[in-house]
Amino acid sequence: MFRRFHIKQYERGLLYRRGDFRKVLRPGMHYLFGPGWHVDVYDLSVPEADLPNIEFLVEAYPALMTENFVIVKTGPVEAALVRLGHNWTTVGPDQTRAFWRGFIEVEAHVFNLEREFELPAQFVHLIKDRSLAGVRIVQVAESQIGLLYDRGNFVRPLEPGIYGFWCFEHEIAVCLYDRTQPVPDLPLEDVLIERHPDFVAAYCQVVQLGPTEVAIVRHKGRAISILPPASRKLFWRDVEVEVLDTQTEFKLSPKLVAELVNGLPDVVQRAAPLLHVCEVPAQHVGLLYVDGDLRETLGPGCHAWWVFGRDLKTEVVDMRLRTVEVSGQEILSKDKVPLRFNLTAGYKVVDPVVAKSKLVDIEEYVYKELQFGLRAAVGTRALDELLEDKGAVDREVAAHIADKTRDYGIEVSSVGVKDIILPGEIKTILSKVVEAEKAAQANVIRRREETAATRSMLNTARVMEDNPVALRLKELEVLERIAEKIERINVGSFDGLLKELVSIKVD
Repeated sequence: MFRRFHIKQYERGLLYRRGDFRKVLRPGMHYLFGPGWHVDVYDLSVPEADLPNIEFLVEAYPALMTENFVIVKTGPVEAALVRLGHNWTTVGPDQTRAFWRGFIEVEAHVFNLEREFELPAQFVHLIKDRSLAGVRIVQVAESQIGLLYDRGNFVRPLEPGIYGFWCFEHEIAVCLYDRTQPVPDLPLEDVLIERHPDFVAAYCQVVQLGPTEVAIVRHKGRAISILPPASRKLFWRDVEVEVLDTQTEFKLSPKLVAELVNGLPDVVQRAAPLLHVCEVPAQHVGLLYVDGDLRETLGPGCHAWWVFGRDLKTEVVDMRLRTVEVSGQEILSKDKVPLRFNLTAGYKVVDPVVAKSKLVDIEEYVYKELQFGLRAAVGTRALDELLEDKGAVDREVAAHIADKTRDYGIEVSSVGVKDIILPGEIKTILSKVVEAEKAAQANVIRRREETAATRSMLNTARVMEDNPVALRLKELEVLERIAEKIERINVGSFDGLLKELVSIKVD
């Protein structure tokens, strides 16, 4: 009994009889006698031969396998990179793989993963655009630096370029950082500083501060970070670091105030939690308290201090003239008349240190003392005295407040009663009194004028009695006044009219 098997030019066959491997069949017609023959046909366009029991075949038929296959065998800590013509594939640890010879050029490279888990540059260049199992390709741009980690442990930095790493038996991670940003967010900075000093020295600048030091880190002249005392931080090497001792440089210089307090918004925001700032306007004085003690008086301008290790407090005292109003004060006069007073006073602080050290509330103290002085001045005077001499109250209150404020660094420049408000019934009585006084004065003046008028008429009569010409002139004056009120009058002769109107008797 014969069996016939046809193997094409692009094929190979593996011949078995009753499950046992016999040989590799080349292209052509093959005739076999007897039962139990079986052929597995493989297409050479698929370079890898998926052979059953490949380890046994390699061991039992080494010459035959080597003649027909490229055998790639890796150990437990090995991996292989295999080129199949223009394509590439990988072989993981502890594997045996077979690739057909002759149809496609096969080239295998085996790597020991314990010694070289990073692929050589010549291979990386060939496979950089391919996705291969067990291989990770990493590209670091020219503005970046990469940090290579294996199982969470730092291995080395990666300069700009393309890298390939075996992932078999390794947990590869690459962190990429922008070198144009001067503050890298490096993981486990303390571990890098202590365990990898060579990397830190080559790429970074370490800022290590004592318990009283602060650091201002600048990049291209711009403050990018402010570090508090007893801190440690890594920066790239192209930064400038200014370290200040807060014991000797507790207060910021005008230059630093301009930069950290009045500078760029992001810098001001970064510095704000670390500074105590006091803005003193013109005509004001600032007071600085450190741990509860008054340390310094501050002139107009912006002042700032480092807050570390101290309790800081500032107050601003207005040195300008201020006005205090004491309104609606209900006070009984000496004769028990209830009166309401409105008082105004002007004062200013001349010694802010004394004033703030002795008084909790300056304005409240002045207000209370004005109240007390006003009550003392009004309570010792009757209503008539108060109404006749209002200035007496001003003078007495001014003397009282000047005496009370002299030892507190306060100067009162003016005190004056604005209003004295009388009760309704008292106001009515006073109105009647004034009305009666004015009526009496009017009567006196009227009687005086009537007497003068009568005396004048009597003198006129005496003149006319002794002088007919004067009487005649008076008559003419009266006639003129009458004529002014008459529109038209017809008369025969002026002399006849006069004779009819007035007869003058001549003795």
